[in-house]
Amino acid sequence: MSKFGVVVFPGSNCDQDMIYVLREIMGQEVTELWHKDADLKGCDFIILPGGFSYGDYLRSGAIARFSPIMEKVIEFAGKGGYVLGVCNGFQILCEAGLLPGALLQNSELKFICKNIFIKAENNDVLITSEIPKGQVLKIPIAHGEGSFYADAQTLKQLNADGQIIFRYCDENGKITDIANPNGACENIAGICNAGKNVFGMMPHPERAADGQLSNIDGRWIFDSILSLVNN
Repeated sequence: MSKFGVVVFPGSNCDQDMIYVLREIMGQEVTELWHKDADLKGCDFIILPGGFSYGDYLRSGAIARFSPIMEKVIEFAGKGGYVLGVCNGFQILCEAGLLPGALLQNSELKFICKNIFIKAENNDVLITSEIPKGQVLKIPIAHGEGSFYADAQTLKQLNADGQIIFRYCDENGKITDIANPNGACENIAGICNAGKNVFGMMPHPERAADGQLSNIDGRWIFDSILSLVNN
């Protein structure tokens, strides 16, 4: 069994949701990692949860990127360790340079909180390995700065190297402008690094993993992670 570490920043508000799903639903060992911690406590997989780290002052994730714990996360990722950032966690990973691109204000300049649809671009990376090709997932989003942006050259490289994990789509899996909730370039909802061990996504799979919420589509992502890291 792998040991998951969930980093908690001042302003994190999805940390307990993530811990609950990993520990109670998926049956994994989980440790909370405070932003001032100087080590990762032997964790095998690090998760940066959603929320509003440091109140989202300056830019979302811009201050959290300099937390003491992030020095260890960057070092861990550099050695091939697995890291997943969800929503604010995705923003922090971009600010830290662990993922390319940036998350900008939503195109309508409004905070969006609703269920959307995504589908995996491919299933040859860790967090999509168990998702059937073409499977549409209904996952909630909740962000004000979730519009993924990268320049033309970076987008070309992301596509060529298979680094685009998820795209926003409609309920039938069609990738359209209307299905894009925040104006993200090429409907991108999640990406990974070139080494395919650091992952970022704006939708919240931990909010769609408990049957009591009448939606367990997010469990495809957790099942994908566990199918490989626990083997």
